[in-house]
Amino acid sequence: MPNVFDLPALPTVAIDGDDGRFPVGRIFCVGRNYADHAREMGSNPDREPPFFFSKFAQALVPGGGTIPYPPVTGDLHYEAELVVAIGHEGAAVAAERALDLVYGYAAGLDMTRRDLQAQAKDKGRPWDIAKNFAFSAPIGSLRRVADAGHLASGEITLALNGVIRQRGDIGDMIWNVAEVIAHLSRLERLLPGDLIYTGTPSGVGAVAPGDRLTVSIAGLGPLAVTIGEREADFA
Repeated sequence: MPNVFDLPALPTVAIDGDDGRFPVGRIFCVGRNYADHAREMGSNPDREPPFFFSKFAQALVPGGGTIPYPPVTGDLHYEAELVVAIGHEGAAVAAERALDLVYGYAAGLDMTRRDLQAQAKDKGRPWDIAKNFAFSAPIGSLRRVADAGHLASGEITLALNGVIRQRGDIGDMIWNVAEVIAHLSRLERLLPGDLIYTGTPSGVGAVAPGDRLTVSIAGLGPLAVTIGEREADFA
């Protein structure tokens, strides 16, 4: 039987040096994976098992560009992150084999409606809507492992209107990429097309319409995003 309507196509991400594109099925995100960011958010950065939340694939913004300031918030924050692209299926993968699943890496942004997140935390409610909304997951082009190898260390920065606001090193992650993949693969079978946003260093902050964000990670192409006009709140 035919479908009663057609869904929009899932997003794809550009690949450096390749005319093909990486199709995206799911987006997983790691919370509080840098000790300094955990502290600035009022949490204990001890090495506890990582926790995860998700974004819809439709939240992805391949290539960056201009994104609207979202509705129902007055405190939109940036979070610069290393993104891992999964190219092979795996479940309950050991950490020493986890990097075999990786297709490549990219610079990304986890945009967050911080006020909605704080309200949900205060009431003990899920804070999905603070993280998972349209245009909340900008991503730069992918650099394949076959071309650049694995990223165990390297500077990650975010500039707001040309001024550095976040500066860290991906080697400072509490849980490194292999460990993140191993933990997540015990909770959910990973599939080709999955993306994993691996957490952000300290220095997160608010943006306003007209602001320009640039995420840079050593060995990867930059990601540039401009915050557009505020979307009207839905009636």
